[in-house]
Order: sequence, then C-alpha cells, then structure tokens
Amino acid sequence: MPDSAELTAEDGRGPVWSWRADWTGPVRERPVPVAVGAVVVVALLVWRMGVRPELAAFAYLAVVGAMLTAVDVRLHRLPDPLTLPSYPVMLVLLGVAVPFTGDGSGRFVAALVGMVALWGLFFVQWLVVPRALGFGDVKLSGALGIGLGWLGRDAWVTGVFAMFLLGGVYSVALLVTRRADRRTAIPFGPFMLAGTLVGVLAHA
Repeated sequence: MPDSAELTAEDGRGPVWSWRADWTGPVRERPVPVAVGAVVVVALLVWRMGVRPELAAFAYLAVVGAMLTAVDVRLHRLPDPLTLPSYPVMLVLLGVAVPFTGDGSGRFVAALVGMVALWGLFFVQWLVVPRALGFGDVKLSGALGIGLGWLGRDAWVTGVFAMFLLGGVYSVALLVTRRADRRTAIPFGPFMLAGTLVGVLAHA
C-alpha cells in the first residue's frame, strides 16, 4: 500500500486521515478491537514461547501490529511513527535478551541479516512493481525481518512464504467473488504481520 501521505480532505466517502494530520483515527475510533487483537496475539506468543527474554520484543511487535492492521485496513497506510521506531525498539529489546539466551549473539546477527534480507526483498519488489507494494510495506518489512531472523532461517522462510500466500489467497478470493478487480488496491500490511505470526508460532 502507499506510504503515509498528507491527505486530509474529503474523498467522497468521508474524511481521509493521514499520519501527518491524524493517522490515529482508526485506532481511536475502535480501541476495543485493536486492544483485543493485541491481547490475543500476545497470549499466543506466551503460549508458544513461554516466558523468555525475547518475549518483550515480540509482544511489542504484536501491539504495534494490531495498531498497524487497523490503520492499514482503513486507510491503506503504514504510518512512519509506528514502523520506523520499531527498528531500534526491536533491536534494543533483543539486544538486552542476548546475554540470557543460548547463542544470543548468533541470534542477534541472524536478526540483522533477516532485517536486511527482508527489507531488500521488499525494496526490489517495490522498484519492479511499485503499484503492487507501497513504500510503507518496505519500511515495515525490515522490522518484521528482525523478529523472524532472530528465530532462524526456517522461521524467516516460513514467515515470508505465509505473507505472500495469505495475501494471494485473499486477493484471489476477492477476484473470484467479484468484490475487486486487478486494479483494486489491497492493504498488504495485515498479511505481512499475519505471515510473521505464522513464522513465529511455527518456529519459536
């Protein structure tokens, strides 16, 4: 989806929000579903991972992911105030976990590799097919790559595969049911986040 823009006028369907004006609109308007979504994902992480040093990093990603999903579904935006700070926050939280985790330094290096690899993958796609992905997707991808990379190559591959599989199935379903055509913009952020969750739950 497109990167955060400066739209604040009417588009015929109501106000168009933006992170520069008030990207928090979708979150403020439906705080309960966003909070419930975050709690459910954190509960899944605790169930699958247990109480581990790196749990804080993944719990943070779950909370931010719930907010990003609400914003992207409504506005087709992944606002910078949520995506960009996720890089240092994830790296700091995982860095703190390094001394308390088996092969923590190796996992941290893998997290950096996962970040660069996933960011690069999405950046190349954005360059080749800019109408299929927005730069907001690129900005989010690296943060997700940190978490997947920390868990290892299998988690990274599973997560990335799940992102595109889930997004593809949804797109095909819309086309088959004639609820969209090939030119319809579909928010991909939720599928990136869902795919990441699949990778984490499968390999944590």
